[in-house]
Amino acid sequence: MTRNALHRSVPVVVGLLALTACGSDIPDGLIAEGSAAPATPYTGPLRAKAPARGEDGRLRGGGAALLALECAARPYEAGAAADEGAGDDGADSAAGALARYAGDGSEEMPVRGYRAEAGRGHRVLYSYDVAGRTRAAVVVAEDRRGWFAETYASCDPSEFRARDRARLPVRVWEDAHGRAVSTAKVVSWRGAEHCDWQDVEFVTLDRGDDGRRRGRQYLRDARGVLADLDGLSSTYAEDVPLPSDAVDTGYRDAGRELWLAPDRSRAYVRDADGTVERWPGTKEQVACQ
Repeated sequence: MTRNALHRSVPVVVGLLALTACGSDIPDGLIAEGSAAPATPYTGPLRAKAPARGEDGRLRGGGAALLALECAARPYEAGAAADEGAGDDGADSAAGALARYAGDGSEEMPVRGYRAEAGRGHRVLYSYDVAGRTRAAVVVAEDRRGWFAETYASCDPSEFRARDRARLPVRVWEDAHGRAVSTAKVVSWRGAEHCDWQDVEFVTLDRGDDGRRRGRQYLRDARGVLADLDGLSSTYAEDVPLPSDAVDTGYRDAGRELWLAPDRSRAYVRDADGTVERWPGTKEQVACQ
């Protein structure tokens, strides 16, 4: 069943792009210029009871934004936007609210390439489309204070365009053929600055698509910030030989290759120049509080 199968009688507001994309505070590229209307425009509700789909904690609160998605796989993330219900004044326009939300960078969402797909009353749906299908959505709403982002939802970041994946706080890896790999299989990111972990890179394999903290995790810690962490399988080391029995995962990132020890206790990352680093595995998922 398509996303609109139950809502075909609801009209779509025409001309939203022209009405909501003006203003000096709108970053270049936030609104896709000259984007064609989708083959099947979203005609569902712009306000929906949360959670809109299932009981998954990562998707709770996504409401109408979640309903608008057309993912190739399971939706990745959804919820109420951070500034919804905030005490300060809202933006002067729907596009201004989208710009404020996208500029915050707190979610793993695209920061450009949206278009106004539907509008009704005091709400506008902005969609980020790839190959004619909605991979991310933000619903903005107007109240007496102005316009605010209300709900958001996205597909897995591997479904975004390559240039937009490069702007995310997480790294989306590719397979040996250059195709983006789901973050449920492999994903990496830098540690949080407030824990002074910004120089530590984490990579997790097989964490699944249900958002739970699981899967095998490895870390690159050249400064030794986490050297005393309990449960590390080894130490970090650079310029080491690649063991003859190491297993190639097939995952690639900007010329890097990810290999594993046969027992998956350690990872080996080989750069484009052939230099190999040993990354220790962790006993449990490591997170900055």
